[in-house]
Amino acid sequence: MTTATHPYDALMDITVRPLVVFVRGEGSWLWDDTGKRYLDFVQGWAVNCLGHAPPSVAEALAVQSKLLLTSSPSFYNAPSLKLAKALVDRSCFDRVFFANSDAEANEGAIKLARKYGALHRNGAHEIITFAGGFHGRTLATMSASGKKAFEPLFEPKAAGFRKARLNDLSSVEELITCKTVAVMLEPIQGEAGVWPASDQFLQALRALTRQHGLLLIVDEIQTGIGRTGKLFHYEHAGIEPDIMTLGKGIGGGVPLAALLATEQASCFEHGDQGGTFNGNPLMCAAGLAVLERVGSAEFLKSATEAGRYLESELQRLSTRHGLGEVRGRGLLLALDLKLPVGTSVVTLAFEEGLLLNSPQPDALRFMPPLNVTREEIGAMIDGLDRILTRSGTARLVA
Repeated sequence: MTTATHPYDALMDITVRPLVVFVRGEGSWLWDDTGKRYLDFVQGWAVNCLGHAPPSVAEALAVQSKLLLTSSPSFYNAPSLKLAKALVDRSCFDRVFFANSDAEANEGAIKLARKYGALHRNGAHEIITFAGGFHGRTLATMSASGKKAFEPLFEPKAAGFRKARLNDLSSVEELITCKTVAVMLEPIQGEAGVWPASDQFLQALRALTRQHGLLLIVDEIQTGIGRTGKLFHYEHAGIEPDIMTLGKGIGGGVPLAALLATEQASCFEHGDQGGTFNGNPLMCAAGLAVLERVGSAEFLKSATEAGRYLESELQRLSTRHGLGEVRGRGLLLALDLKLPVGTSVVTLAFEEGLLLNSPQPDALRFMPPLNVTREEIGAMIDGLDRILTRSGTARLVA
């Protein structure tokens, strides 16, 4: 479809999109080309950790763009060195590989684990992942995912991934063989509807993997960079994984991801891994600006408080409408709707200028910027309250 203003039919049709074109964003808000304003609690699926067009990121990009865009990953550049050191200093890891996308970082983690198995575990290559997990859209990361919709797509997919059940340690133990090299999981399964791994499960999983000499890989693409109240989610459980992936929030809106590993797990040799734009100075400059802001204790405290307020308001709303539980941690939360009405609620919300996400038919997911205000949370709750009342969701549940 082509209008006088926009040629909609030029883009490949890969998802349902409303015929609205966004042209500007600031903090928690977006504006379309008609001037209509939207309160955004999706933020590019937890990408804009500082909201839309954060001044610190914009300034870092502007300054760096006048100095050096890219110099090839065959050479060092200052922003990538600084960002890698900053991540290592704030985590339990020793080495960093920068990537351009979340799936590329997870693909790198899979490759690193398999290389480790080839070198140290007699060629072990299988990775235990989890039903309901989501790790990306490359062939390998789709295979690692436990998303039902992926099962019939693009066959044959990559072999070597066995699926356990989240928060069920015995289901992991049953899958361990001499071919197993690692266990990989999201601390909170976002696409499945925001289902957290308990701290106790993560602790037991760390003990189990150490007992068997396996690598523990945490996919913190969505939970990392302050999303759950700590810089990295694994800190809540007091564990130290072997490998971690970061994405989404690390770039504050630009395409940046990272693969982090301990010295022991960092076994790539020259030529094993690379990429044309990996660690380019422009994206790493944005990452530095994000980490400088989000990494402060004061900022994380504020984000934690915002998460608690959002959770309490969602619980109040749920009680008022007779809905289900509020799941998640920090500013990655879900509201159980009890019925498959998520899509219709999201559609009604959009019409009223409120952007929400329904990862599963019976749930809403909330991913506002980490610096969201109480007033903006209140505005979202009020809008959702009106929508639930108007749609009759409470009556349907009752």
